[in-house]
Amino acid sequence: MEKIRKGDNVVVLTGKDKGKRGIVTERVDADYVKVEGVNVAKKHQRPNPMLNKEGGIVSKVMPIHVSNVALFNAKTQKADRVAIKEVDGKKVRVFKSSGDVVA
Repeated sequence: MEKIRKGDNVVVLTGKDKGKRGIVTERVDADYVKVEGVNVAKKHQRPNPMLNKEGGIVSKVMPIHVSNVALFNAKTQKADRVAIKEVDGKKVRVFKSSGDVVA
């Protein structure tokens, strides 16, 4: 079970975007996620007339390592670590600080 999933609200812990919050849009690998508005790079795109694509400079969201983000706990309004526990025979994600189940 993954501790950080698509659709989670996360906080960036390190790097140039430290402190920014965003929603995970894609899980790239087991170790990388894409967060909207975080780690945005400019790409120089060549025009491709066969695919009807224009050229120019395009902003692109790049993957960030999962260890550099933490789940945002709405109750405490801070970044929080996550544990996986078994409740009623099902595995659920739980915040380490409060023990509350992640929604």
